[in-house]
Amino acid sequence: MRICRAEYKTIARYTDQLRPTRQCMKMLKEKFPNHSQSTLLSIFSLEYQKRTKRTISKHHAPDAIEAYYQRYLTEAKTRPSSPVLLEIANEVDLSPALLARLVVERFLQEQQSTAFSKQILNNMLREPSLIQDLPLANHVAQCTINDCCYGPLVDCIKHAIGQEHEVLLMDKLMEKNLSFLDENQLRAKGYDKTPDIILEVPIAVEGHVVHWIESKASFGDDHSHRTYLNEQFWSYWNRFGPGMVIYWYGFISELDCQRDRGILLKDCFPSDIVTLCPRMGQS
Repeated sequence: MRICRAEYKTIARYTDQLRPTRQCMKMLKEKFPNHSQSTLLSIFSLEYQKRTKRTISKHHAPDAIEAYYQRYLTEAKTRPSSPVLLEIANEVDLSPALLARLVVERFLQEQQSTAFSKQILNNMLREPSLIQDLPLANHVAQCTINDCCYGPLVDCIKHAIGQEHEVLLMDKLMEKNLSFLDENQLRAKGYDKTPDIILEVPIAVEGHVVHWIESKASFGDDHSHRTYLNEQFWSYWNRFGPGMVIYWYGFISELDCQRDRGILLKDCFPSDIVTLCPRMGQS
């Protein structure tokens, strides 16, 4: 789905009042019913991550961490059946998973006389049952389950969705009988930084030659697309020639402005593909 920049900004402004919980997605879908939930979640995640980067330093201040921890201890004792850690996160506008990380880290500092490793902390966040304090383990699990932007559950979901769309892309290519090399095959050949797909025989899409395809299971906004251009897409262009990026959850329509320079944006696998002979496709 292509969204003009003005409409994107309208959605982005609305997300300012939301918290990164599953319930907020219902509100977004009700407000913008013409957009898919996947697109709205991707937009919200992008905007919330920007918001977090602007404010995270104040939450990591030692006095702030201590205040969160002591408040958690007090409220968990007086209201044992309430999701107090989740409530605190929503009140202070911090990702529940990130607050849970701060609180568990503070808990470990108090419980262990020797320094603990980052691996131990990460394991506890991935598997809260490893936390010795049962109430804290339950509160951490509540934060992880309800957070739609950060945390080990979100990381697993994003990884799975990314792989799912890469498989979808390869299935589409095979349906069209297009010969290609995937990322694993390219790495085996010694390439260090590659797109998801290199076409062994180039194609034309809407009159533009395509040698490679990159799959992005996300929405393409100004910030992320600019980052991808600088860190990935232009290097692919330099090495392999013109290519195509598929933002499966849509993108800001004005960003599709590099076609003449060799980078085409799509929000789905194109149906109007023309296979070129190798000589025609060479740049």
